[in-house]
Amino acid sequence: MLVGGLFVGLAAAVALALTAFSENILYFYQPSEIAAGDVPTNTRFRIGGLVENGSVERNNDDLLVRFTLADCEASVPVQFKGTLPDLFREGQGIVAYGALNTSGQFVADEVLAKHDENYMSPDVAEAMKDNQGESCMPTNMQANR
Repeated sequence: MLVGGLFVGLAAAVALALTAFSENILYFYQPSEIAAGDVPTNTRFRIGGLVENGSVERNNDDLLVRFTLADCEASVPVQFKGTLPDLFREGQGIVAYGALNTSGQFVADEVLAKHDENYMSPDVAEAMKDNQGESCMPTNMQANR
């Protein structure tokens, strides 16, 4: 009876741990996956890519920033309200946390930029490869990788 009770208790603890783990997983998606409609709306996840040149728009009244995040095949509009990292700039590889709204815009609640010129997140680096596995980063970014 005691062994059976311990087994049931252990099974319940494992079930609770797995449930909590699955609820806290943040999936990573590329802009091309979002553009293809492969990503659910109103679900928190990570997105990575390069900030497109000329796409950053700052609102002077508040901390709202809009920009476009792109990979080799597509781009996604991103909106972020808050203070951006000092290393954030156009042509920069970033990872953003947030959710896709029903209009197809990614609403970020956190933006992370690479910490130095020689590093790019492995997720972003993978997102910046075309179908043949070749990098599609701008030439000036490949030199910094």
